[in-house]
Amino acid sequence: MQPGGLVMTIGKSALRSASVLAAASAVFWIGTAWAAPPLPRDAGNGAAFFASAMQDPADAADSNVGRAANLRRQLVGYPTTAAAGTIIVDTAHTYLYYVLGDGQAIRYGIGVGRDGFTWSGSQSVTRMAEWPDWTPPKEMIARQPYLPRFMAGGEGNPLGARAIYLGSTVYRIHGTNAPESIGTKVSSGCIRLTNADVADLYSRVTVGTEVIVLPNHGQVLRTAVPARIAPPRTAELRATGIY
Repeated sequence: MQPGGLVMTIGKSALRSASVLAAASAVFWIGTAWAAPPLPRDAGNGAAFFASAMQDPADAADSNVGRAANLRRQLVGYPTTAAAGTIIVDTAHTYLYYVLGDGQAIRYGIGVGRDGFTWSGSQSVTRMAEWPDWTPPKEMIARQPYLPRFMAGGEGNPLGARAIYLGSTVYRIHGTNAPESIGTKVSSGCIRLTNADVADLYSRVTVGTEVIVLPNHGQVLRTAVPARIAPPRTAELRATGIY
């Protein structure tokens, strides 16, 4: 065989080998793509994809599914003379407002005290806790002797993910392990939010934040702040039999 013919033969063999290799690679790639799971719908949206990947499992279980639109956390118009950073609780309509200023506020749906257990007045935040423990007061145990004497913080704790303590009173703004109770009047005077909402509120509040609880009637106070009135003391509640 002439040298030129040998070179041509080697070239043709190399070309055929390359073609076979390319075809095999294509088949492998197609098979892999077919077997691979589809990308999340938000994969093309970096921010949305990151947010969904980083979602707290507790927040996922605390979603808005099944909750009325008006009880979901939202930005609303709220003209008031209260300073930005003030919390205003509208017991009658089961709303809590975090005042932003300039006529706006963040509104949260809440659960409030049942008949005979509501209160109104003004107090300041004195303590804050994440996944707080719960020790029912003896008066509550007397009414509900089946309650535990102590419950460590966690997902099963009725105080939920966060607790914001009001002055030296027995009242708190806290989360709940029963999100279906938002919008109802079932508590012993505390203000409850979903765990996701109370975590959001908690991130905005500091010790010293003023909390105003409006009287339980059909009017929403928007243009004036009531005089500072201390919530009922424990002794007064015992005397009236509503604690």
